[in-house]
Amino acid sequence: MSGRRNLIWLGLTPEPERELPATVAALRTAARRTAPAPEDAAEAERRRVESLILHGTQRGWLRYLAEVTGLVTAVAGRECPGDRRAALRAAEVVLDHHRMLIGLPGPGYDRTAADRRALERVVRALRTAPPDGDRG
Repeated sequence: MSGRRNLIWLGLTPEPERELPATVAALRTAARRTAPAPEDAAEAERRRVESLILHGTQRGWLRYLAEVTGLVTAVAGRECPGDRRAALRAAEVVLDHHRMLIGLPGPGYDRTAADRRALERVVRALRTAPPDGDRG
């Protein structure tokens, strides 16, 4: 293998880069039950995503998205506090990303199979669940 970095994974979609930082920051803040200013948390998450995109690898990016999957799964299962609408949006973005991996060479699509199944369950559950605060 050459020393060149494989960048094909960067061409999938800009939605994760655009939409995940603020959404994930809100979910992480709720999970920690500590409150850095929402803008500070979102900016820190944006810098993390930017670093992964500019300097990371597909493997590192998929690890980050697996973290997001774990977070939205915990919110959906009510094991972790968080805005269920934000969890739904993050789950939809990551699920769309993972589905598009089928068009890329390499093991990314197979590597994300378990996360795709978990995200499909989460999206279904969050779309049919009562809104936050309403346990129905």
